[in-house]
Amino acid sequence: MIFTKFVEIGRVVYISKGKNEGKLAVITNVVDGNKVLVDGPSTGVPRSVRNFKDLQLTKFKLPVRVGQRTGGVKKIFDEAGIISKWNESSWAKGIEKRTLRANLNDFERFKVLRVKQLRNRIIRAEAGKLRKAAKKA
Repeated sequence: MIFTKFVEIGRVVYISKGKNEGKLAVITNVVDGNKVLVDGPSTGVPRSVRNFKDLQLTKFKLPVRVGQRTGGVKKIFDEAGIISKWNESSWAKGIEKRTLRANLNDFERFKVLRVKQLRNRIIRAEAGKLRKAAKKA
């Protein structure tokens, strides 16, 4: 099967555009081919209709009924521990890393540059030693 994540009731989505950018929500109903009703009471996303273009599907799915009320969604969301699972995912770590790098000042960027140069110098030296040993053998 090519696709593993489908637009379905209970799918947790990451909001990539708009007012609640960077937050998680749960699909509670499908409006039409372009829009869904999302609800994220634990993350501060109000129940609203969102366009698919503003959302990205995650690997998490919750057992939510069609049109489930906000209280029920909150209870299921918290019991499943979605926020902690999300924070452990490589996707969330990459987002956090990008925001951290974007907020560095000049001196911090310079320090990162120097550390990378030192790391690459050590790697180059070890690779040279291995190449030299392989050439002798």
